[in-house]
Order: sequence, then structure tokens, then C-alpha cells
Amino acid sequence: MSNQPETTIHDIARALKISASTVSRALNDNPIISQATRNKIKKAAEEMGYRPNVVAANFRTKRTNTIGVIVPLINRHFFSSVISGIEEIAYEAGFAVTISQSKDTFEKESKIAHTLFSNRVDGLILSIAMGTQSYDHLKLFSKRQIPLVFFDRVVDEIDAHKIVADDFGGGYKATRHLIEQGRKRIAMIGGPQNLKIYQYRQAGYLKALEEAGLQADESLILHNSLTREDGTQAIRKLMDAANIPDAVFCANDTTALSAIIYLQEKGINVPQDIAIVGFSNEPFSEVVTPSISTVKQPGFEMGKKAAVLLIRQINQKEAPENFETITMPTELIIRNSSRVI
Repeated sequence: MSNQPETTIHDIARALKISASTVSRALNDNPIISQATRNKIKKAAEEMGYRPNVVAANFRTKRTNTIGVIVPLINRHFFSSVISGIEEIAYEAGFAVTISQSKDTFEKESKIAHTLFSNRVDGLILSIAMGTQSYDHLKLFSKRQIPLVFFDRVVDEIDAHKIVADDFGGGYKATRHLIEQGRKRIAMIGGPQNLKIYQYRQAGYLKALEEAGLQADESLILHNSLTREDGTQAIRKLMDAANIPDAVFCANDTTALSAIIYLQEKGINVPQDIAIVGFSNEPFSEVVTPSISTVKQPGFEMGKKAAVLLIRQINQKEAPENFETITMPTELIIRNSSRVI
């Protein structure tokens, strides 16, 4: 089968017996060309299978109209919500979105960042992987003045706009709720302390204990990668202690679910014996038994805000004088895992 040659503006011009420059202007909605003529030319272009040469246009404008997005895990509800918010704003502004997941590893995040950089994305929105502690792959963008916006897990060492949830307030509200339920020995299963979000969630937890006159017990504070396996190991360690907790604040819902499953298998009642609160409001948290009390983050709104800030910076073609760190509110959702009915 022979290859059909690409239709060009010259082919359209010949078919309509007009100049190629008129076709070009019409296809780019130049107001010099009447609306009727523009419609006629666009109709002919569609019928003839014309495809604009995006590569050539990008070469002229030095833009690809593409935004890169790197998230740790696409299958987490929070990150998928953020992506939805980014895409809504990007689509309205005429940008395509290239989405990748780092699988929470530094190596994959670095490789993706280099690929997006080589593909000349106009800007990058990302939340760093748990294992990321070196940022040279991201400094590539800032050195070339390619806009960056961080969300959730941010990097203080790089000047950029940052969108975060009120992790301190979320940790505080979750722990305060457990205290109000009469719990006195409250454990915490937190995330890696190289990430600010987990530092802040723990700081909120500690503040609530302090205000209630409860002594923080270091043996009740554990840190891990917050996978399901890590959650099981952590709750097992807490239950093997001489003085077990009567409540656990978990830094994500995956860990909270792991804890509940383990406790149920051991015949321990949740919440009567041990109350549980998670973080992130994953969809499963509402439908499991018992339903999981959790802290909701405004993922969709965070994504929209991140995209607005990035696209504004792309269009301005220069770095802003001051970068913003925007903290968005969290909401405690009380369900059956922490509330004794």
C-alpha cells in the first residue's frame, strides 16, 4: 500500500484557488480574513485531511504547549484528584498534559524529569517521591527558567510556587478528635521524615497531645513508607509492646486499613478497643467495615491552583519576583473507626 502524502496549505490553496498565505491566516484565525472565508477554508482543510505541523509551529514559538506532571502514585485518590484539577485548567488554556508516576522512587522520578526536560515541556508540576533527597534533576528546570510548581511534597531548596495542604492542622484535628473520644495513649504511624508533609502531620499530633496534657511516648511513634505491608508491621510492633495504645493516628489511609485488618484478625475491636484515624480520604475509607475516619485534602482544588500558577508563569515568560506557598485547608471526616456509637 502506497503512503498518502501529507496535505499541505499549498494543496488547500490550489483546491480553493486562493493564496497559501490566506489559507495560513485563516487556519490561525487571523481576523484579517473574513469569518465566512475562514469557515470555508477550515471545512476544506478537514475534508482534505490536513494536519497542522505542530513541530514546526513549536520550533517557531519555542513552546510545545505541553505541561509535565509527575506524581508518586497515580492510583492514589489524592493524586488522581490533583491530576483532574490540573487537566481542567490546562485544557481550557490550550495545554496538553503529560502524566507520569515515579512509583515513589528517586531513580524513576529522575529519569522521568530528564525525559520531560529533553522533550521541552513548557513547565512541570510535581510531588516528589518518598526516596527523593537530591534535586539536581529538578534544578535542570530552574536553571533553564522552565517553570516549576510543587504540590503536597515540596522542595524548599528550589525557588518555585508551592501548593500544600494544612498537614499540621490535619494531624492536630485527627489527634484532638481521638482525645475527645477519651483516648489517652495515642500512637502515630507516620511517613519518612525527609518529607515536610509527614513532619507537619506529626507536629500537629504532638501539639494536640501537649494541649491535652498528655505525654508523648517515643515508643508509640513509628515512621515507614506507609505501604500496606509497612502498616501491618507497624501495628504488629505497637501491639507487641508492654503497654499497647488505645488509639492510632495513621499518616495515610492505606496504613489505617492495614491496622484495622490486622487488629480484626487478632480479635481486637475497632474502635471500642483501639480507635483508628487515617489521612487522605481514599474512596475505600468510606466503604470498608468499620468505615475509616480520615483527613480530607482538597486535591482537585490544589491541582487547579497549581496549573493556574504554572500557566501564568509560562505566559509571562519570566520568573515572578516572589514565589508563593499556598496552604489549603483540610477537613476531618469522622466515621466508625474512631467513634464509639
